[in-house]
Amino acid sequence: MIRRNPNGDYPKIDKTAHIDPSAMIIGKVSIGKSVFVAPGAIIRADETGSSVSIGDSSNIQDRVIIHALGNSSVIIGKNTSLSHGCIVHGPCGIGKNCFIGFGSVVFRALIKDKVFIKSLAVIEGVKIPDKKFIPSGAIISSPRAVESLQSISKEEIAFAKRVTETNLRLVKGYNSRIQLMFTVVP
Repeated sequence: MIRRNPNGDYPKIDKTAHIDPSAMIIGKVSIGKSVFVAPGAIIRADETGSSVSIGDSSNIQDRVIIHALGNSSVIIGKNTSLSHGCIVHGPCGIGKNCFIGFGSVVFRALIKDKVFIKSLAVIEGVKIPDKKFIPSGAIISSPRAVESLQSISKEEIAFAKRVTETNLRLVKGYNSRIQLMFTVVP
């Protein structure tokens, strides 16, 4: 469902994106080229002054929640994967080529490029430098916790790339087989 917020802002969705009919996108949301939004995802920019921007070729998987508080934004870079059930709450920014694992939570954080976050991690109130790895279940909410992070491995970089490529194939497949069930706003 695509709908306006109380201020009258409608989502702007590139015509090459695929939005599952069961996803909900509300308000001042911008979705780039070849983005995949899976079943049950919720993307909300409905509070006054809030906005969400999702970069080209990113994927928002099943049951992901993205929400921006009033007068804040969520910015997601290109080729980034938000995997099943994660929560991204603004204010926050996530860079390019990142992977956010199952059930992880990102709030009031800046995550730079090529960061790999495993399942059920919590990242709050910190800045994560480029090419870092956050293990499953980690709580990263202080400068000391950030300093202890290891660098991302070649295997994790390859995994994140495969996930992005898989979801790009899904976008192409869905878009070539079905009539899109939403209104595209140029």
